[in-house]
Amino acid sequence: MSTATLTIDLDAIRANWRALDALMTGETAGVVKADAYGLGVGKVARALAREGARSFFVAMAEEGAALRAELGPGPAIHVFSGHMAGDADMIGDCDLIPMINSIDQMIRHVEALPGHAFGVQLDSGMNRLGMEPAEWAAMRDVALEQTPALLMSHLACADEPDHPMNAQQLDAFRAMTAETGVPLSFANTGGILLGPEYHFDLARPGIGLYGGLPFADASPVVTLDIPVIQCRDLAPGETVGYGNSFTAPRQMRVATISAGYADGILRAMGPKTNLWAEDVPCPIAGRISMDLIGVDVTDLGYDPKSLELLGRHNSIDTLADNADTIGYEILTSLGNRYSRRYLGG
Repeated sequence: MSTATLTIDLDAIRANWRALDALMTGETAGVVKADAYGLGVGKVARALAREGARSFFVAMAEEGAALRAELGPGPAIHVFSGHMAGDADMIGDCDLIPMINSIDQMIRHVEALPGHAFGVQLDSGMNRLGMEPAEWAAMRDVALEQTPALLMSHLACADEPDHPMNAQQLDAFRAMTAETGVPLSFANTGGILLGPEYHFDLARPGIGLYGGLPFADASPVVTLDIPVIQCRDLAPGETVGYGNSFTAPRQMRVATISAGYADGILRAMGPKTNLWAEDVPCPIAGRISMDLIGVDVTDLGYDPKSLELLGRHNSIDTLADNADTIGYEILTSLGNRYSRRYLGG
């Protein structure tokens, strides 16, 4: 089989949720937007629900509707984008909780679905989504009369514990939510790790569930094994791949493996990345192309049947560093051509 195998450890996701929940002073939700960061929202969300998660967050109403179909009635499903035009039927029929971001969204929601649950997203300084302080001050009394289910804001720099923006946003969030009597949500994965003053009533870990930084103690979740299609000998001076970007400095054995940037293996990671055969590193030779990658297997002394890109030796953050990006992009770029294998859950 030429298809690479992406193994997703649902028990590791459950363990990561459990570990973050143990740090929390309030409730721990699960962020499963973008198809659970590319790992399959149905299986991931059901595993988290079995572990005890009762609240979930998605990016848009369509994701919320798909998640409700997987989870059934009961768990709270919050929608970060709020109540967009045309969303009323999905929000009502699927019992979603839109996180209102503006006065316009508030009016739309109350007119379309009077009495239906909603939350409010507040901008504490990230300048991305949510009501700014002046807008919230003008709207606060009216919004509170509608009894929102949740008030939330989002940390911009929680993965940098000493960044002054964290305390600045905390002060702003406290000021905006003082004496509301409404449950509060502020912490993402990094916010949980910042400590109890950031926890409030509900935390929303995302990347930490999937094995990524800043949760350094997370259990690894994904393994990617890529089949070898062909091996060949190279004489010194021969080249590999597009642009002749790799020239053999010695007699070499090169394996061609069955994956590339169409599968989310970012082209930029090539020069710094090894694949692994057991505990032996095998450097990428030449450019990552759409479907194929050349790998130096000379030092193995045999032709492997497959090589590991993600797993014991390369985390999502290792590959992210090699491509000058973040672990989120590595996860959410993983393509749909992989044969997906789920463990546990």
